[in-house]
Amino acid sequence: MKILITGANGLLGQHLVKLLLDTTAHEIMATSKREPRLVVQDSRLHYYSLDITDGMEVHLLLEKLQPDTIIHCAALTQVDECEQQPIKAWEINVTATRFIVDAAKKINAFVIFVSTDFVFDGLSGPYRETDTVNPVSYYGSTKVAAEKAVTESGLQYAVVRTCLLYGNILFGTRTNIISWVKENLEQGKKIKVVSDQWRTPTYVADLAKGILLIAEKKAVGLFHISGSDFLNPYEMAMATAAYLSLDTSLIEKTDASNFTQPAKRPAATGFIIEKAKKVLDYSPVSFAQGLKLVLL
Repeated sequence: MKILITGANGLLGQHLVKLLLDTTAHEIMATSKREPRLVVQDSRLHYYSLDITDGMEVHLLLEKLQPDTIIHCAALTQVDECEQQPIKAWEINVTATRFIVDAAKKINAFVIFVSTDFVFDGLSGPYRETDTVNPVSYYGSTKVAAEKAVTESGLQYAVVRTCLLYGNILFGTRTNIISWVKENLEQGKKIKVVSDQWRTPTYVADLAKGILLIAEKKAVGLFHISGSDFLNPYEMAMATAAYLSLDTSLIEKTDASNFTQPAKRPAATGFIIEKAKKVLDYSPVSFAQGLKLVLL
């Protein structure tokens, strides 16, 4: 199988590349707008520069490469930046997805689109795939629109929603809650962490495995893929500190109302992942197990 990945420089993209190289014989076409940050070398891995907001560039590259499957990870995921720069957010998250979909139609590729728990309002989480979306941020609205572009395309597709990704930091990728807690506490810095937002945090390697299961099974439809532990960030921070034997007194419990942020966050999202378990044989690690894997 020929698999093309957008956003290959990101945390998920890099872990997907590594998983595919380590466990499959597939040919991998990794794309991103900037210079490659990939830390692996293999004859099956090919890197291409791609600006997904340039429709002609997208069409020409996909026509040239003819991938069987496209895993569309690239997105503007910084929630506050999306709120402050809505035109940029729409261009990257929605218009670019439409370009991917249009190009995929011409080569009859299977499209796997990575979405988010922020499509929900957070009033009644955790959520099933059948629950109604109602975003409270502009970021969430762009992902709802992008999902619609995929689901109404007529293509074979899978939409994968995930939640609060964490994992081993690879070169050039942004920090996540575990690394943030570790770095601050090791330096003796106090941190404030909210206890009134609930998620099902997702170990990045589990998400990559779930996406690979979808690709190999050609499983179509909507899937919630995350961890199964329903936790708040304060609990995650305390667990991280305890595992590392760091000073938990440096962690101050607070709530979201004490932070002034441009974008509203949903209070309780997270996922019920029974469909992924049943259809894909998906089996995530617990947060405690994920901590050990990240902090080995």
